[in-house]
Amino acid sequence: MTGFAASAALALASALALGTTPATAHSAAPDPLARYHHQHLGWKSCVLGPDDDTGKDLEKAGARCADVTVPLDYADPNGRTVTVAVSRIRATDTAHRVGALLLNSGGPGGQTIGDPPWVRAAMKDVGKRYDVVGVDPRFVGRSTTLDCHWPTGSGIRGPGHDRAGFDRSTAFAEELARDCRKYEGDVLPYATTRNTARDMDVIRAALGERRISYLGYSYGSYLGEVYATMFPGRTDRVVLDGVADPARYSPRLLRGSEPANRHALRDWASWAAARDTTYGLGRTRDAVLAAVDRIQAAAERAPLRVGAYRVDDGVVPMVVFSGLSQDDDAAYGAFAQGVRDLRDAADGRTVTPSAWLADTLGFMLTGSESAYGSVQMSVLCGDVAAPRDPRTYWRDVQTARAQDPLFGPVTNNIGPCAFWEPPRERPTVIRDDVPALLVNATGDPRTVYEGARAVHDGWPSSRLVTLRGADQHAVFGVYGSDCVDATVNAYFATGRLPGADVTCAASPH
Repeated sequence: MTGFAASAALALASALALGTTPATAHSAAPDPLARYHHQHLGWKSCVLGPDDDTGKDLEKAGARCADVTVPLDYADPNGRTVTVAVSRIRATDTAHRVGALLLNSGGPGGQTIGDPPWVRAAMKDVGKRYDVVGVDPRFVGRSTTLDCHWPTGSGIRGPGHDRAGFDRSTAFAEELARDCRKYEGDVLPYATTRNTARDMDVIRAALGERRISYLGYSYGSYLGEVYATMFPGRTDRVVLDGVADPARYSPRLLRGSEPANRHALRDWASWAAARDTTYGLGRTRDAVLAAVDRIQAAAERAPLRVGAYRVDDGVVPMVVFSGLSQDDDAAYGAFAQGVRDLRDAADGRTVTPSAWLADTLGFMLTGSESAYGSVQMSVLCGDVAAPRDPRTYWRDVQTARAQDPLFGPVTNNIGPCAFWEPPRERPTVIRDDVPALLVNATGDPRTVYEGARAVHDGWPSSRLVTLRGADQHAVFGVYGSDCVDATVNAYFATGRLPGADVTCAASPH
């Protein structure tokens, strides 16, 4: 029960005990969040300094930024506060204004404050009718930060090929959890999706909106599901792209994604084989896949030297995994260059990593993106408890390895949540009566299509837009499907869901 609901229930119980009427009790119930709901937002320039490209892009698009004050702990609204940073491009077609559209681009831990310009462009003419609002969720980006000072941007690692590797990954996960308790123990209990949803409702009120529309990608789809459940009647038009299945949402949410990732890897391998003269990875799909296997086998013998990095058999699968989320020539080409560099390192050559590979290894093997990984894992661990016995993960790793030796061990491996404090709230039971438009590609390797189907099947008031034949994570405004974009924009324009589900064809490479 939220702090507001608890106070209202207590007020009503006291009123009945005193013999007053229910109407009097309701009118007398104070709003414990009144100072947050009615706060004045000081809109200002989004540019933080001469090197702030995000701020410059926002400024160019006409956006302004503000900090919204929210309680750290909603059960103690008079206690410590944190700030949540927002950006806004105001509606220009004020005669037909719909309202505010809040955005979340995923993570958890992803920054969204810079997204209004490209989302506004993807919405075309209908974007003029909305205040498009980007939000850096609590502890992310320009909001009050959470940083466990990790030596990595990700709490996810492969366990290697043997028990010694698994034991090392277990020790690493325990170390990450210990660092979070050391540096951020006082705020960890409040890094949750439910608190992020509560922040969204404070933002809604502070913007002066009775209801908000919402566009959420990936994890942002789960946040949208939670918000619509916790605050029924306060949503208008809801689009969830890359649909997270609440039944699968947990610190182990990647389990079961192995077939989709293997499918995406095969499709990329076919693409690379057709361009062997450019990348030299093999003339057939199987030859390219064999090159990937050879890289992993070499890393099992000894870490690969790639520039300044040492890439072991727990990192190689994560590099491959990172290359499989966007189904387009540019992303495929960047990934192919990275695999070629790893292949050369496996063959003992001196390698200067390509830009994509350097960024990926920097994320995995340095603390440059520590804050992102810290928030991502804190929210996952704070939302749903994970198994605590390392033997559970070892058994699962061994079983999964037999099915998929590259991806199975990663998606089933132990992580920091095994060593986390238990969540303070129970997972949200998602309601199924809120109108929503769901969007998913059939080959999505992150939020798999089967999960989107399951959500849609259990959500009678939803419609599903399927992008068939693409290994793509996040579609609207990202992939370039006129069919998907037109369907979503029609919903944003009219507020009416399609009469039936919609299937769109993928673009050929």
